[in-house]
Amino acid sequence: MEQFSDSLLAAVNRVGSPVCIGLDPVLEALPEELRARHHDPLGAVSEFCRGVLEAVAGLVPAIKFQSACFERYGSRGVAVLEECTDQAARAGFIVVLDAKRGDISTSASHYAAAAKRLGAHCITVNGYLGASGVQPFLEAGLGVFVLVRTSNPDSDAVQGQMLADGRTVAELLADQVAGMGEAHLGRSGLSSVGAVVGATKSAEGAALRRRMPDQVFLIPGYGAQGGKAENIRAMVRTGAQSPGHAGVLVTASRSVIYAKGAVWTEAVREAARQFAVEVAGVIT
Repeated sequence: MEQFSDSLLAAVNRVGSPVCIGLDPVLEALPEELRARHHDPLGAVSEFCRGVLEAVAGLVPAIKFQSACFERYGSRGVAVLEECTDQAARAGFIVVLDAKRGDISTSASHYAAAAKRLGAHCITVNGYLGASGVQPFLEAGLGVFVLVRTSNPDSDAVQGQMLADGRTVAELLADQVAGMGEAHLGRSGLSSVGAVVGATKSAEGAALRRRMPDQVFLIPGYGAQGGKAENIRAMVRTGAQSPGHAGVLVTASRSVIYAKGAVWTEAVREAARQFAVEVAGVIT
């Protein structure tokens, strides 16, 4: 079975930039024309997601769906999520389910089955219960991105704390991720066990990369949260032979999907194009 990391590398190389658009639909932020056209919030959400997917096709390799934005609407929201992930997969996107699951192995196996049912290729997970809470997702054939150094400012209170052995909590997680990843290396040399490392934590990026040389870093915090293309440089693998070998997948949400313009889908497409060009310029 092909490793997720190899599928991701191929998708990145097809478009030439390791970027990912986050689909985090919030009703109040959707274009006014969509909200006016639909009495049902989910109708507007569904049309918006379809429009974004069509707008960014061919420009980016991956779409990250924020599960919470759909789950808040109950079973009907999950049904819309399933429809959208199916559309994304059929369009050739790598589908990232941003659900941040984290539970003991028995529960994790059910979460893994749910993610597969939704058509996800990979999922974000919380590794604080240990490897047994991560392994079921890998056994289900999913790639995983384990939370290591997240972009929110208050993450310092936990992830930045020093341990008795001199490592930070984030560095402990990084070492665990690297260890788990050794058994899941693809032909590309990249592992299907990746790490979430925020663009706003780039000062630690080089040290985390040394601890996780074969991991793909899923990098949130770009754009609206203040992360810039230059923040990515320290996280890129040395000697990368192609954009896919760079070992990063940089994600932007609000700065792309809520871009302003006379025709909202055209504005989204242009914002996605600029995002992809900026990131490609840093890694090459």
